[in-house]
Amino acid sequence: MRRRDLMTVLAGAAAYPLFAGAQQKPMPVIGILAAAAPDNVGALRNLAAFREGLGEFGYVEGQNVAIEYRWAEAHFDRLPTLAADLVDRKVDVIVTEGGDGSVLAAKQATSTIPVVFHTDGDPVAHGLVASLARPGGNMTRFSLHGLAAKRIELLCDLVPEVKAIALLVNPSNPRTDDEIRDAREAARAKGVQLHVSMS
Repeated sequence: MRRRDLMTVLAGAAAYPLFAGAQQKPMPVIGILAAAAPDNVGALRNLAAFREGLGEFGYVEGQNVAIEYRWAEAHFDRLPTLAADLVDRKVDVIVTEGGDGSVLAAKQATSTIPVVFHTDGDPVAHGLVASLARPGGNMTRFSLHGLAAKRIELLCDLVPEVKAIALLVNPSNPRTDDEIRDAREAARAKGVQLHVSMS
């Protein structure tokens, strides 16, 4: 999935609570909890894509939505204080940027304000959600973990006559072995052949 598409998904998840809370405040407020510095190129690119995604849902910063930014500047020990500051500010939703540290800080700071995050790791193993099927609480995520098996299952459900599936994987991704294992188990359960190709 392209970074812009991912950030659009996150923007949509962040915009959802704003629809419900928009009538409570004259302008809804999104809190951004970022582990990086305000001049970090990757974080700025992600946030630009996030704001573009918000725009696709009709939200424009400064016009009908406010965004409060909190930057840890790679001082991860500051994340809990910054998260607590966003909670004190009574933002409508917190969006995390920069890994599990900011997600955990937001989770510990509030159990009521929706927290939107993304991860390519296992959010259950990291203690971010109770389970993938029923995450519980106020945490809303987009996870890249475990999608190979889900794709196999979905493809088999959509095209019941499928006999063989090709899976393209990136050999340099540290989670490739897990994804291949999960996909093979799903293919075996569905009775289809799986051909794995490294690209």
